[in-house]
Amino acid sequence: MGRVRADPDRFTVTKDALLPGVFFALLVRWCVASYPYSGYKKPPMYGDYEAQRHWQEITVHTPAATWYFNTTQNDLQYWGLDYPPLTAYHSLLMGKVADWIDPESVRLFASRGYENESHKTFMRWTVFLSDVYFYVSAVLVICIDAERVKSKEVVNVFKRTDLSTILFLLYPGLILIDHGHFQYNCVSLGLFLWATFYIIAIENDVLATIFFVLALNYKQMELYHALPFFFYLLRKIFIDLPHRGRTAHLVHRFNKLAISVIATFIIIWYPFFGSWENIFQLIRRLFPLNRGVFEDKVSNVWCVVNVFIKLKTYYSNEEMAKTCLITTASAALPSCIDLFFRMNRKKFVLCLINVSLAFFLFSFQVHEKTILLAAIPVAIHFPEDPFMCFWFLLVSTFSMLPLLLKDGLLLPFIATNIIYVSFYSITLKLAMPNAGFFTFFNAKKVYKAVQPEKMESSVLLKLLSVNFVVSVLGMIVLTAASVYVAPPPQFPDLFPLLISVYSCSHFLLFFFYFYYTQFHLPTCLPTTVKVKK
Repeated sequence: MGRVRADPDRFTVTKDALLPGVFFALLVRWCVASYPYSGYKKPPMYGDYEAQRHWQEITVHTPAATWYFNTTQNDLQYWGLDYPPLTAYHSLLMGKVADWIDPESVRLFASRGYENESHKTFMRWTVFLSDVYFYVSAVLVICIDAERVKSKEVVNVFKRTDLSTILFLLYPGLILIDHGHFQYNCVSLGLFLWATFYIIAIENDVLATIFFVLALNYKQMELYHALPFFFYLLRKIFIDLPHRGRTAHLVHRFNKLAISVIATFIIIWYPFFGSWENIFQLIRRLFPLNRGVFEDKVSNVWCVVNVFIKLKTYYSNEEMAKTCLITTASAALPSCIDLFFRMNRKKFVLCLINVSLAFFLFSFQVHEKTILLAAIPVAIHFPEDPFMCFWFLLVSTFSMLPLLLKDGLLLPFIATNIIYVSFYSITLKLAMPNAGFFTFFNAKKVYKAVQPEKMESSVLLKLLSVNFVVSVLGMIVLTAASVYVAPPPQFPDLFPLLISVYSCSHFLLFFFYFYYTQFHLPTCLPTTVKVKK
């Protein structure tokens, strides 16, 4: 964990490429935003776009205490609020602006299904600006810090600020969901990245705690990341305690974090403290058990099991919820325990990956889009293991293909993936000037360029390369089949199901791989240097 000062000549930030790269990533977002969104011209419920617009309508015209209740002015059956208060406040802010620009877009009851083109532009801008403010800013500071921290032996091209930032920002999954399908995952994930930054770079536990609580209060799915934060911060309380006044220092550290959590929650939840019923109703809206273990065809274990055993036929929602809780805890806790007893910041990122994957694969009420909660920690880990992380991020985007096809986003799906693969290949070309454009298929060459210590078994690396090629070809075939081949009438969901099973098999392999990586990572990391600018 210790760092020493390095030779300044080894630290070069290519600012000339950084700014155009960021602008290009933003341009890709805006191009995707020109395509249809979730529920476009699909009454009566439309889709996620309408949900976000409706929340603006409700928060602008009704008291905060009634936002989560079924009333004459708030029909919970029509896109009732089911995210924490910070999402509601964000909707209120945007709704106030919408009410000023175009009052018809948020008029109570009368605005349902409002699809004015100028309003679509306004809504797209709200996502774009939220993305820049929360997510892009967090990616920049994380990537800048990654370049400042370097190994004495190897200069990793994937830690260059310009390259790492652009690769991070060009990840297709988040672009397609937020700027295509239409959501604000960039806010909660941006807050999560800021919390992570304060742990892996600044080591400010109080700010990390506050930002994570903010992320959790924007989307409850941030619980996927809660356990690694809890175990890491809990372990930090016991580190380097002085012999004199040991108990007092321990209590002081614990109190700082506890006060940070409680104070942040109180500030955010204050408008709902009128009665216990308000609190309980909000919690019921955040964690509904009546929706079932999964929705649509999602690439997790329960969807695959459901192919052979119809879960709803044999198990009630309550029984499935208990089963999911036990299974998820069993899958996640070994990673957390390892982090607690052999803690370092690289293990923290790997723990984020493993726990979020455990939640995605085994937890209750999983959506296709929640794979983003595992994908973003993988993007953080990308410079440490580019081959496997690149593969994972491709599969994570592919796993959402049925949802994207439903929204009419096939062309953006293909284009963003081609852009991402191309830029990754260009990055490898910079690391290996004599390599070909398709070097990313060759695991041996990738590891030789950025992780020579993984060159121990060329046979395993060749096998890995073959599996990667087969995996990519399988994704291409399934994509083409989903678009051009009509499924049998008796199996209308054949291709979404095949995509789910195919992607789940990958996620299980990645789950074991990243677990292996975490457990084989030593507690004491190699000496690193941190260059001060």
